[in-house]
Amino acid sequence: MNLSIVISVYNEEESLRELIPWIKEALSGESMEYEIILIDDGSTDSSWSIIEELSKEYPIKGISFRRNYGKSAALYCGFELAQGDIVVTMDADLQDSPEEIPGLVAMIKAENLDIVSGWKKKRYDGFFSKNLPSRIYNSAARKVTKIKLHDMNCGLKAYKREVVKNIEVYGEMHRYIPYLSKNAGFTKIGEKVVKHQPRKFGKSKFGKSRFINGFLDLLTLWFLSRFGKKPMHFFGLVGSLTFLIGSLTSLYLIINKIVTQSKGLPFRAVTDQPLFYISLVALIIGMQLFLSGFLAELISRNGSERNHYKIKKSI
Repeated sequence: MNLSIVISVYNEEESLRELIPWIKEALSGESMEYEIILIDDGSTDSSWSIIEELSKEYPIKGISFRRNYGKSAALYCGFELAQGDIVVTMDADLQDSPEEIPGLVAMIKAENLDIVSGWKKKRYDGFFSKNLPSRIYNSAARKVTKIKLHDMNCGLKAYKREVVKNIEVYGEMHRYIPYLSKNAGFTKIGEKVVKHQPRKFGKSKFGKSRFINGFLDLLTLWFLSRFGKKPMHFFGLVGSLTFLIGSLTSLYLIINKIVTQSKGLPFRAVTDQPLFYISLVALIIGMQLFLSGFLAELISRNGSERNHYKIKKSI
């Protein structure tokens, strides 16, 4: 199998009958065997019935979830099924053009890349509702991940098969598949400008909350990639510094009181000073962080993934 096309579907009954023939037409001039994997993510319309109908005419594999689990779950199951040497992901809403697929595949082959991510340079979305937030989000993602992609969340991407078989997409981490891949050792990541089609049916299924959730997911991934197997390096360091600051502050207040009292000068009781209570809070927080590091380290050392490493080659 040369190519697998993985598509998450959620209430796309209007788009599917147009999308699948479009894919066939886009690949008609290419000499490669392909499969289309459609994951119905708990649609409440007739999407699954249409998938069953189309599977009689086109090379389609399908999965239907009992409820809506989200795009990450759909892609994870699609990647599990994929048999192609190259795997392409795209959205089902007709805003991703199948005509871009041959170019993505050719770029992976010509430049020996692990991933080629689409870049919707010209978008047909509202500036304040999607374009501006998307630019801010992508700017933050570039700084954190150190991956120079203009459109990290573009659904149109191509991967070598070994990439999708060696990463785990969960939660809402589909936005950061290039970063997950980089952390798994697949660092050859390219980018290609792709067409963004105007929305033809329905409305976007992504609300404003996705940008807040996306930022929180980015912080989660950054933390796990840096400290996932050594949590004590984070909690222990921050806890120790906080405890040290609290200890030094308390010690300063006590010494200052003793010196002032020995000179017969008026002084304030240590317990009457707000700084004393701030130092106590710092001591408690520092101790809690340090103990959190110990607990996290125990969990990490007993985890089934503690000695799981990605091996590239062996002889």
